[in-house]
Parts: sequence; C-alpha cells; structure tokens
Amino acid sequence: MQKATNKYRRQIAIGVAVGALPLIIFIALAISARANGAPAMSENSIAWQDPKAATSAPEVIVYAADLPKSALSEFSFWDDPASPGGKMIGTPNTGDELDPPPENDPHVTFKVKVQSGVAYRCWIHMKVGAPKGKSQANMFWVQFSDAVDKANKQVLKPGTGSYLTAQGPAQLGWAWVKCNLRESNGSESLIYFRTSGEVTVRLQAGMEGVGFDQLVLSPSRFLENAPSEAIVKK
Repeated sequence: MQKATNKYRRQIAIGVAVGALPLIIFIALAISARANGAPAMSENSIAWQDPKAATSAPEVIVYAADLPKSALSEFSFWDDPASPGGKMIGTPNTGDELDPPPENDPHVTFKVKVQSGVAYRCWIHMKVGAPKGKSQANMFWVQFSDAVDKANKQVLKPGTGSYLTAQGPAQLGWAWVKCNLRESNGSESLIYFRTSGEVTVRLQAGMEGVGFDQLVLSPSRFLENAPSEAIVKK
C-alpha cells in the first residue's frame, strides 16, 4: 500500500513538472531577451485601437471661418455662401507649380485636440478651382505634430518630407476628399497621436487655386466613409 501511494505521488510530481514546463521556458526566454538588451514593455507604450472599434473620442471638426487671419500664409479668406459662416480659405492660381513639404509654400496652420492611441481619418472639404498652367487646383498636403505610426515612430511632422495627400476630383466645385499616403487607400493612412492634447495641423497647398472650408478628423463616424452632408455639424 505504501509503495502504491509513493508511486502516485511520483506521478503527480512528474505531471506538475511537465505542466509547468512551458511557463519555465517562457520565463527563461524573457530573462534571456532582457539580458540581450531587448526592450521591456514601457508604461508609455500605446495600446492601438482596432480602427473599426467603437471609440469615445469626439469628432474633430474645424471650420475655416473660425480660424484667425494669423493662421494663413499666402492664403486668404474668400466669401462663399455655401460654406459655414459664409467663408472659405483659398489661394490664387497663377498657373505655377508648387513643391511638397518640407518646402514652405502657401499653408494654413491651426491647433486641435486629439486622443492618444485612437485611429483618426482625415477629410478635407475641398473646393476645386479652375485649372491654369501647371495647376489643376485640386490638392492639399497635410501634416500633424505628434503623429506616429503603429510602431510609435514619428510621422507626418511639419517641416519634414512626411505628409498625407488630399487630391480632389478634376471637376470644379466642392468635394469631400480623403487624406491618403500616396498610392495607399487603406489603414496605412489612418492617423495616430502619441499623447492626448493639442496638436498642430498644417495644410499646405499642393496646387495653386485650391481652397477649403472644413477639415474633419474622425475616429468613428467618418472613419470609413466620407461625410454625405456639405456641412458637418459640430
């Protein structure tokens, strides 16, 4: 009887040891990785949201009419009864070609409040102007301070060559235009921010003669589809 009891005890001990083996291996590998300089999970690591997941982050809606004149560089306020507040922002078309960032061509800068780790989609309500010379009057380049990619690497920073492109249709008039990485229409063009709070948005004219009256950063309502209304309500 005693021998049988000892046998069962040995079997239980072996079973526990075998069951714990994966945990022991995991701990050993983790210790080895740390010893070889692998980074540990930081308290500041960003837990990226699923872009399709519901979010409590508010929609960011900017009306051109609400911006101060000091926000404009080589742009002007134009009257337009179809725009919020009856105002839009545009730049004249002389037919010349404009260069992308980091060149400092006509631009508008302003601040908005965002939330960290939330996927945003950027839309511009663009007014395509009459083409002239080298300009089709239908493009903006867009940059954001504190924007990062999913690897937490800084992107789209003003003053650099990293930017999104909003290219409108060829026909004249108003259109909601998505801000994309060139040659990309997918999740790569979603915008994330390292920290919550105020960031700077920089809209640079990609072509002369282009204008806008609204910018939207949407975490949910317009994450996949453009606004259907001419004026998005705050």
